[in-house]
Amino acid sequence: MELAAQLLVILIQIAAVMGVVLLHVAYLTYAERKVLSDMQDRLGPMEVGPHGLLQPIADGLKLFFKEDIIPAGANKIIFSASPILVLVPALIGFAVVPFGRDSLHIGDVEITPYITDINIGILYILAFSSLGAYGILLGGWASNSKYALLGGLRSAAQVISYELPLGLSLVGPILLSESLSMMTMTHAQAGGFWNWYVVKTTPIPFVIYMICAIAETNRLPFDLPEAESELVAGFFTEYSGMRFSFFFLAEYANMILVSCIGVVAFLGGWQAPFAFLEFIPPIVWFLAKVYFLLFFYIWLRATVPRLRFDQLMAFGWKIMLPLSLVMVLVISVAKYILTH
Repeated sequence: MELAAQLLVILIQIAAVMGVVLLHVAYLTYAERKVLSDMQDRLGPMEVGPHGLLQPIADGLKLFFKEDIIPAGANKIIFSASPILVLVPALIGFAVVPFGRDSLHIGDVEITPYITDINIGILYILAFSSLGAYGILLGGWASNSKYALLGGLRSAAQVISYELPLGLSLVGPILLSESLSMMTMTHAQAGGFWNWYVVKTTPIPFVIYMICAIAETNRLPFDLPEAESELVAGFFTEYSGMRFSFFFLAEYANMILVSCIGVVAFLGGWQAPFAFLEFIPPIVWFLAKVYFLLFFYIWLRATVPRLRFDQLMAFGWKIMLPLSLVMVLVISVAKYILTH
C-alpha cells in the first residue's frame, strides 16, 4: 500500500512539474513579446484578454487546429518523429532539478520539491539535452528542403562547437561540490552569497556557461540555425500545425532548463543571498533567479545583432573552448592547493 501511495505521489509530481513548465513556456512567449515591445516603444499583444494575457492560449489553440502539412518529398516517419525527439529531451531534464529545500510528509509518504535526486544529475541532463540536436538535424534532412537542411546542418555544427565549453564550464561547480547531484550542489552553496559558485569559481565559468547556453538554445545572437533573413525559418521551414509548435515549445523549455541549471550550478539554487532574507520561501528565490536569467535572454535579443556563421564557429573553438579549459585547470589547481 505504501509503495502504491509513493508511486501515486511520483506521478502527481511529474504531472505538476510538466504542467508548471508548459505553463511557463506558454507565458514566456508572452513575456518575451511584451518585454521586446516595451524596449522598442511598442504595445505588444493587447487584444486577447486584459493586456493580451490570453494571447498564449489563443496561439496554442490556433496551432492545434491548423492544418498539418507534410511535404510530398519528405521522409514521413522521420519528419513526424523529429519534433518529438526535440521536445522530449527538453522536458525530461526537469526531473532532477531541485526547486526547493523542504520536503512535505503526509503520513508515511514523503513529497519532495523535485521528482528525483540522482547522483549523476548534471550528466543526465547533458546526455539527454544533446539528443535534441539529432531531432533538429533529422527534421531538417527529412523535410527535403534546402533551407531546412542548411538549418539542420548549422545546428549540428553549433551544438558540437558549444556543448564542449558548456560542459567544461560546469566542471568547476562539480569539483567544488564533489558531486554531480544537483541537490548536493545546491546544499554545498549554503551560507550566503559569498559561498555561491559564481563567486568561488570567479564569474568567468558562469559567463562561459551563459554564452554557451544561449548558443545551445539557438537564441540571438546565435540563432543561425533558424536565421529568418537567410533560411526562411531554418530547420522547421516545412513544419506546420502542432509539429511546428513542438519545436517552438522545445526552444523555450530548453531556455528554462538551462536557466535552472545555471541557477543551481552557480547562483546557489534556492539559497537566499543573505541570512536575514531566509524567511522568503526557497521556491521564490529559485524562480526569481530563473526569471532574471530568462529576462537576460530577452534583453540580448533586443540589443545584440546576429553573428555571421564563421564568427560563431571561430568564437566557439578559438575563445570559448580554450578559456573553459584554462578555467578547469585553474580551479583544479586552486582546489588542490586549498585542500592540502
